[in-house]
Amino acid sequence: REEVLAKYQLVFIHDRAGRLVDAQEFRRLRFPRARFAPELLDELEREASSTVHEEGTDLVFDHMYIERRLTPLNLFLRSASAEAAERAVLDYGQCIRDLAYTNIFPGDLLLKNFGVTRHGRVIFYDYDELCRVTDCNFRDLPRAESHEEEMRAEAWFYVGESDVFPESFLSFLAFNDAQREALLRLHGEILTAGFWRAVQQRLAQGEVLEVLPYHPHRVRVAGSL
Repeated sequence: REEVLAKYQLVFIHDRAGRLVDAQEFRRLRFPRARFAPELLDELEREASSTVHEEGTDLVFDHMYIERRLTPLNLFLRSASAEAAERAVLDYGQCIRDLAYTNIFPGDLLLKNFGVTRHGRVIFYDYDELCRVTDCNFRDLPRAESHEEEMRAEAWFYVGESDVFPESFLSFLAFNDAQREALLRLHGEILTAGFWRAVQQRLAQGEVLEVLPYHPHRVRVAGSL
């Protein structure tokens, strides 16, 4: 629990890019018990009895974070048009880039941990593995020296607790071919350890990296208007 609280505190003081879902913190938040399905009440009693209890006809949550409603990116891509899906995939890449520039690494880049707002902006909302970019050790993926090493299910090389292999990100992302191609075309460098190490170096030098509130490819110089 303390680790989760620390993650949210990091978000509250560190989200300069607007790419982390806004969460409101509440204590002793009260809801009518009748609003909850029996199955949910059973689960709360099983999993959260130390922080959730009944008072009369109400259910009281000792501590809670409430976040804005989002459409999980993986679900959005299933039903979106090809054009809307590509925009979301490209903004997913931009989201990761923006977070990196503010010294935030999401930790878990699975699509289900990102959401799409009603305005089409992609933001990150699962903070379980969130950490600072400068706390990670970004490594190039070692090349297998034999067929046996390549086919092993587990890693055949040493992996430290803070090691991250950006080259492996894409294999865990459920993109179709067109979406994968779009991501690689515009944001392929986020899948390289070199990108992350370069960001680390700039952050270590005290540089404040620019995060634009609009898509960088929509910029027009005054003379072209």
